[in-house]
Parts: sequence; structure tokens; C-alpha cells
Amino acid sequence: MRKILLESPVFSFEAAMQAASFGVDRLELCSNFPEGGETPSAGMLKILKSELDLPIFAMIRPRGGDFAYSQKELMVMKRDIEILGELGADGFVFGVLDYQGAVNVDACESLMRSAGSKPCTFHRAFDASANLMDALDAIISCKFHRILTSGGKNSVSEGIPMLSELIEKAKDRISIMPGGGTKPEHVKVLNQNGFLKEIHASCRTIIPSKNQFINQGLSFSSEPVAFSHHLGIDREIVNQFLEVLD
Repeated sequence: MRKILLESPVFSFEAAMQAASFGVDRLELCSNFPEGGETPSAGMLKILKSELDLPIFAMIRPRGGDFAYSQKELMVMKRDIEILGELGADGFVFGVLDYQGAVNVDACESLMRSAGSKPCTFHRAFDASANLMDALDAIISCKFHRILTSGGKNSVSEGIPMLSELIEKAKDRISIMPGGGTKPEHVKVLNQNGFLKEIHASCRTIIPSKNQFINQGLSFSSEPVAFSHHLGIDREIVNQFLEVLD
């Protein structure tokens, strides 16, 4: 077993199968890449669980945008956890803030109860919080297993000083999982104190569509290549990570 685990976000059946075959340790299953990830379909999870023998964590996010949710949205999130849990999700990925940018402890604890014994990741809503150190303590109090974070910056490269501080403060109380433009060379830098347990990396590549006809004047997305290409997993990037994680 590797000392440091590699998790990759996947947005399609094809990408999930690639990630598993290339040696990724855990999948974060999401929909809607342009929004940074939303709740995946029940059908997608059920089929993948029948095909793959590795942990799949389901994103629980009812919409894009901010992370302060209404009571009705929280009800949707609770129901999604129940449904996806029944279909075999091995864990869940979510985060809730209040309107002042603090962790919404009551909402998070309620969602954690719905998850039961399954491990939960507080996602990059953490990076949108008003005070990262206060948020860290609140998330630990809610009994999350890990925090996915870029150190409050747009990418891990920019957030390395804060990530190092967070990893040092968290120690073994919670796993700080760097994610957001993570590169293989970040691993050694972030594991200087030996507390780095896992890395989140997309290992993403663009795969041309097999469509023989594409209407060049038509677009369904703000992503320029969304209709003519699919998101996939790059075997070489996965291999580069696995080399430094062993």
C-alpha cells in the first residue's frame, strides 16, 4: 500500500474507468465540471460500483456558486446522501458555510448524521471561508475525516505556505488533502513533516469526441471544446504521481 493515497475527481463513466485502470486509489465522483463539481447521478454511481472495486466518494453539492444553502437545499443534500449511500457510495464530499463565511456547524453535523459511519470530506468551500484556522477547528469538531483545500488560493502552487501551516496544525487530528492544480512536485514540499496522507489531483486530459459531425456555430457550454471533446485521465500524469507517492 502506498504511503500517500491518490484521489482523482471524475466527471464521466469513461474517466472513472480510466482512473481505476491507471492506478488511482480513490475516485471523487462529480457532475458539472465547469461549476467545479456538483452531485452526480444515481445511475452513474450504481453502474460504476458494479464495475469497479475501489472507493468512490460522491460529491454532494446541489448547485454551483456559493456554499451557503437554504433549508430546502440542505434537505436536497440530505436526501442525496441517503440515496447515493444506499447505492454504494463509500463516502461523501460536501461543505456548508453561513452567510458570514464561517463553517455552518449545525448544517454540517446534520449532513454528517445522514452519512452515518461513511467518511466525509469537507471540500474547497473551506477555501472560501473567512478564516481558515477557525474553519479548521470547526470542521474537526464536526468529525469530518479530511479537508480538500488549495490553502485558500486559486491553486496549490499559490497556497503552499498556508497548506504547510494547515498540515502542521492539523497533524493527525484530520487529513489535509491538497487539491486544486496539484502537481507531483508538490508532494515532497508538503510532506516535510510526514503528516501528508493523501493528494487530490485531476490528472486531466482532453479526449476528442468520436462525433463525425459537429455544428461549429452551436455551443451548449462556456467551455470552448465541451461539445467536441470529453474530459479524460492522463496515464502519464497518474504515473508521475504514483512514483512520488510510493
